[in-house]
Amino acid sequence: MVDANASIPAVLRATARANPAAPAICFSDHRITFAEVDQASDAIAASLAEQGIEQGDRVALYCINSDTFAIIYTGIIKAGAVVVPVNLLLNPKEISYILQDAQVKGLFYHHAFAASVATFRAGISSLEFCASIGLEQGDDPRFEDLRQSRAKPPRPDIDPAEELAAILYTSGTTGHPKGAMLTHRNLLSNSCSVAEAMQFKAGEDLILVVLPMFHSFAATVGLLTPLLHGLSFAPAARFDPAAISALIGAVGATVFLGVPSMYNLLLRLPDEQLRQWSSVRFGISGGSAMPVAVMRQFEERFGLPIYEGDGPTECSPVTCVNPVGGQTKPASVGLPVPNVEIEIFDDEGRELPVNEIGELCVRGANVMKGYWNLPEATAESFFGGWFRTGDLGYKDEDGYLFMVDRKKDMIIVNGMNVYPRMVEEVLYQHPQISEAAVVGEPDARHGEVPIAHVVLQQDARVTAAEVRAYCLENLGRHQVPRKVMLRTSLPKNAAGKILKRELRREGELERGVDIQ
Repeated sequence: MVDANASIPAVLRATARANPAAPAICFSDHRITFAEVDQASDAIAASLAEQGIEQGDRVALYCINSDTFAIIYTGIIKAGAVVVPVNLLLNPKEISYILQDAQVKGLFYHHAFAASVATFRAGISSLEFCASIGLEQGDDPRFEDLRQSRAKPPRPDIDPAEELAAILYTSGTTGHPKGAMLTHRNLLSNSCSVAEAMQFKAGEDLILVVLPMFHSFAATVGLLTPLLHGLSFAPAARFDPAAISALIGAVGATVFLGVPSMYNLLLRLPDEQLRQWSSVRFGISGGSAMPVAVMRQFEERFGLPIYEGDGPTECSPVTCVNPVGGQTKPASVGLPVPNVEIEIFDDEGRELPVNEIGELCVRGANVMKGYWNLPEATAESFFGGWFRTGDLGYKDEDGYLFMVDRKKDMIIVNGMNVYPRMVEEVLYQHPQISEAAVVGEPDARHGEVPIAHVVLQQDARVTAAEVRAYCLENLGRHQVPRKVMLRTSLPKNAAGKILKRELRREGELERGVDIQ
């Protein structure tokens, strides 16, 4: 039984002692036991201490999904330091801002990103050392050598409720990203909630993790939860449906973590590859709304349930999920996970009744300490002890939560609210549409109008006018997209989430709006 009030290093060591020979990580063609992960992460913690890293210092991790990522991630935390994962899709200027803002003292980087690191490392005034992963890079020490340290690892005295384990930077729609400060208790309590809600089986379940581990969803559900609760996981560096299916078959994965765009692409797999999924008990979906049409097609074709859930980075991140083995509701993100409360509030912080749309607010030990060096932004994000997620939704009579949209994505047409997700759900039901995203565009007459960006199925022949006519048949007139833009792809982040801010930016550029 995991002590939710302990520190992460204490629980990592206790789990390793209880399961020393059990496989913790399956990567490439080898399996690493819990004892080996414990020993390797202790060595990294000892090496960090030798490099001058002290309790509370920030250390960045710029690495692909791998066993190495997990060992460094946990090694940083064991040293009493704070891990700052780097989004692999950011450009050097964006990475430089984050590392400078966090005042990182150390940086581990995969050799594939050596050129990127070379462009910004000199500009990070706080940076005292860099360590390369994979190949030798100049005078930087190599992870592979640091891993061999036999020095005694530090044993910092950690207050789990107050001391940070990670700072995860969230991508904002405007301005710079904000660093969500997550304590040991935040992450450990959320891992306990996840393990209980998903009914994971220690010593039996193996989670396939292709979502990027720098992202909060994969870090908590796919990395920390297994290592803290005695499960196995298999990290994969790249999402390719055929390769992922082969990996699932090879390692016998029982749980698949994905986002809606991944499940959508998996529908294209040929029938002969579906049997490679025979070991999988269920899929978990998060990160963005799962179109009901996609979920139904996947569950019917693969014969597997998908449990949709949700939660923002600031909540460590999981707040709710459809109950495993219980009633699932299409288009719902389920029930609050154990030890997490969710209520719906209006703009003044008043609780709303059942079936009324408002902002989802969260309370629990999983909620972040605040935003790094941003006390005003932190204060604005709370109603008392309730974190304001920025998501609009409602709760039904059974307590199930339904996400309507992001508050900032809502479109107001002639004074009437249009929720893009509702329009997208209709678009996904069209047999020739593969992906869809709806954003608002300013309009002199109507205030705003919806614009649909659509990717068609392979070999589809439908026109934009026909898609709009379909919407006219299935939506209210104020909800019908003013324009339908047929595209070959939609912009996505590293986790596969569609980036509506990029679509809005494209529209602003087309209209000649000054966005500087």
